[in-house]
Amino acid sequence: MRVRHGVSVVAGILLLFGSVGASEVVDSVCQKISGKLASVSYPECTSLNMELSGHITVGGTPMLIKEYPPLGTRKPQARILLVGGTHGDELASISIVFKWMHTLEKHHSGLFHWRINPLMNLDGALQRKHSRTNANGVDLNRNFDTPGSQNGAALEYWEKKARKNKRRYPGPYPLSEPETNWLYQEIRNFRPDVVVSVHAPYSLVDYDAPDRNNAPRQIGYLHKNLMGTYPGSLGNYAGIYLGIPVVTLELPHAGIMPTKRQISHLWTDLVRWLIRNA
Repeated sequence: MRVRHGVSVVAGILLLFGSVGASEVVDSVCQKISGKLASVSYPECTSLNMELSGHITVGGTPMLIKEYPPLGTRKPQARILLVGGTHGDELASISIVFKWMHTLEKHHSGLFHWRINPLMNLDGALQRKHSRTNANGVDLNRNFDTPGSQNGAALEYWEKKARKNKRRYPGPYPLSEPETNWLYQEIRNFRPDVVVSVHAPYSLVDYDAPDRNNAPRQIGYLHKNLMGTYPGSLGNYAGIYLGIPVVTLELPHAGIMPTKRQISHLWTDLVRWLIRNA
């Protein structure tokens, strides 16, 4: 999206939506989310008071962000970036992040500085038939750069190893998609100490970092199973190249929510691991 010189990115987004304020734009996105996800009501979404990230999807939907900053003069132990819905057909990965955000609404202590996007792939999730890929048919978790190799590494892997599986198409080149550009910029600007990404349906905890000795053995009812990295993946880019630990929580089901007890235990164990390792 091109923005006039001297006009902020958020202001440029508002120009696209006519004479409405930022809160009205956020509410309109919440309306779409609640219309798609039975487990996230409209009041539940709007009450979080999320903000415009300054980025829009391929389909023109503004991406939302929620920040839980340091409290007062307390210095947080670490900065945590939490992302759900990288794949639009993994609906449970979106809903559970909304539940955790409401936990933070009540219990944010300032121990960590959080930046959260509960739904990265808005276009893939909100279309009538939800899709793993974004509106360009790109798997966002294969669209990152693969430093140390030629730019076509992800494409070559897709062609030779993935047999051109459309669900795993990495895009024409690294960071070709606005959604991955958002995450790329977020990592650069926020400088997280840990990235937590929620997926489904492999029922495991994955961990990407130069040193895997700190990998969580168990988070809630999910057990460690290191899957390896792929060209163009977030784990390869952030975890291996940048050295920022990436904790990937793979829920057992893409369309079935964990129970309230399981959601609570997952959150408690995640925070406990972060306290020891972030």
